[in-house]
Amino acid sequence: MRANGRPLNATSLNAVRNLGILAHVDAGKTTITERILFTTGAIHKRGEVHHGTTVTDYDPQERDRGITIFAAAVSCTWGGHHVNLIDTPGHVDFSDEVERSLRVLDGAVAVFDAVAGVEPQSETVWRQADRHGVPRIAFVNKMDRAGADLDTAVASIRRRLGAVPLVVQLPIGGEDDFTGVVDLVTMRALHWRADSADFESGPVPEPLREEAGRRRRLLEETVAELHAEALEEFCADSALSDGTLARALRELTLRGDGVVVLCGSAYRNRGIEPLLDAVVAYLPAPADMPPVRGTADGAEQERAPDPAEPFAALAFKVTATATGRLTYLRVYAGTLRKGATVLDAATGRTERVGRILRVQADRHEDREEAVAGDIVAVIGLKSARAGTTLCAPGAPVVLEPPTVAEPVVSVAVEARRNVDTGRLASALARLAEEDPSLVVRSDPETGQTVLSGLGELHLEVAVEKIRRGHGVEVVVGRPQVSYRETVVRGVAGLVHRHVKQDGGAGQFAHVVLDVEPLAEPVFEFRSTVVGGRVPQEYARAVEAGCRDALAEGPLGGYPVTGLRVTLTDGATHSKDSSEMAFRAAGRFGLREALRLSTVELLEPVAEVTVSVPEDAVGGVLGDLAARRGRVSGQTAEAGTAVVTAAVPLAELFGYASRLRGRTQGRGVFTTRPAGLAPVPASVAASVTGGLPAR
Repeated sequence: MRANGRPLNATSLNAVRNLGILAHVDAGKTTITERILFTTGAIHKRGEVHHGTTVTDYDPQERDRGITIFAAAVSCTWGGHHVNLIDTPGHVDFSDEVERSLRVLDGAVAVFDAVAGVEPQSETVWRQADRHGVPRIAFVNKMDRAGADLDTAVASIRRRLGAVPLVVQLPIGGEDDFTGVVDLVTMRALHWRADSADFESGPVPEPLREEAGRRRRLLEETVAELHAEALEEFCADSALSDGTLARALRELTLRGDGVVVLCGSAYRNRGIEPLLDAVVAYLPAPADMPPVRGTADGAEQERAPDPAEPFAALAFKVTATATGRLTYLRVYAGTLRKGATVLDAATGRTERVGRILRVQADRHEDREEAVAGDIVAVIGLKSARAGTTLCAPGAPVVLEPPTVAEPVVSVAVEARRNVDTGRLASALARLAEEDPSLVVRSDPETGQTVLSGLGELHLEVAVEKIRRGHGVEVVVGRPQVSYRETVVRGVAGLVHRHVKQDGGAGQFAHVVLDVEPLAEPVFEFRSTVVGGRVPQEYARAVEAGCRDALAEGPLGGYPVTGLRVTLTDGATHSKDSSEMAFRAAGRFGLREALRLSTVELLEPVAEVTVSVPEDAVGGVLGDLAARRGRVSGQTAEAGTAVVTAAVPLAELFGYASRLRGRTQGRGVFTTRPAGLAPVPASVAASVTGGLPAR
């Protein structure tokens, strides 16, 4: 039989699924997305990543590099349900795309390599989904690869992610002989024909019945331990019915108490239909989600996922295309119609929606309206950015925007020809508008334009986009990391008086500050002033002034973090005190306190996982040591060594080429951010121009 998606025949919120595909780079996310579109009939020819013919990797750079760079939205129908799907990037440099996508998704499919199991970026995106409370199911892909092992992959999910895997399938065959799965919920076997998307359903093969029965029993026991209703039935009948088991699996998934695990081979089109069935059966619909919360006039508000509610939506992505400026929206409440006027809650301005589009990667289909639960793109908005709340003008609300990662790598950019300087500025502004994790600034000392991002590849892609998309030849300087300064030992009782008299009303502010270090890279401010010696509005002005002073530290002019400032005392003048005076006192007072404190330089550190042949591990360890790397783990399996180390980001520039050279092209590595760490004194002196830590 051939499993095709049936036309959507329901319009309720229960018939919608909004999900993302999450995984480490090269785990098969884009191939799975392509197979889902093919299986549901959304496309009629399967594309391949290595051929550059997939629907979601449509950008020229994605096709050249063979990886997903930009989150792409597509949609399809399956079993009477409408599925909105976002294929997210797997490379660490584009984790901000994942963050913005997760902010607006209801569920996700986490993809794992059947050989590698949980990889570094798999863990990163899993933690991102944890923070957003996104329910997940897991798909162990590449079961046809040599060395594929479902049990080992599941064990890594349990060990590294702390999740409770609920394995609902038993593979039939392994590696090249992987031909199907046994569904442990229905106890039916699914066999896929060779080189075909067609499959047949039948009874469990005799050689697998005992093993399938044992695994079904283990699944029932695990579910009964986590689910009260299932436990009652299990105690009464010593077994669970198929219906009870399916309901319990869904409820455990929605609560985040368990993760349903399936397996297959997306490249060979095996396991896609059961995955789609699991998406519909276990992942939440918009109606299952709690009302979205926001604020209006300082008070908290809720908007239920109901088309009749006042309109509220969150913009999570902005792109410029040949058809216009596209703003991607997740509609949380109400109904948006073509031509409607919406309020930009951030700016207070109203804008008109020209067109509403159902997005299929780089192709679009016009729609007359979008309702609660929809993910669509609109044309006509001029000022909306990623994170902007759009709402009904008569019912304003501000929704929580997605967080934006702080840039860690910077390069200086300039146009090769002077006549292109204006076009470069316009291109950089467009880039920063589309990707909030890219920051453009002007260096006050050199006058250079500096582009900052999340990694070398992130900046390479941005510069190439300027060259290809805007036709501007760009000269790029050597990458520089974003250093920070922090307080190691602070000062107490620092007195600063800000007095200014130059005719007319003067300025007077008297503050007493304590500065102390914090273990976390954050800034905290508090006031312990009593007796009204410093009114509350002036204390807030002092805090604002302190935040101004954090922009440049005393060592090298880098931003300062990891400290707490306490306003302990102060004094005012009946005529000359003002918020402006106290802000200036906070700024100059903290600058003076930092000069008197012991301050050290911090640098971003990455956790690096290197996989190399065992005969090359010695050279790799020596190279990591030369790069100031601290090895934290080393394992060996089947002739391959895996080394984990913490390495300063500044030492990783050019590492890919060095690793390929040392391993004859057989070594690979991945990175993920690991926070900040102190810079050794010898290195700090070169970074700060010879200034020692103070």
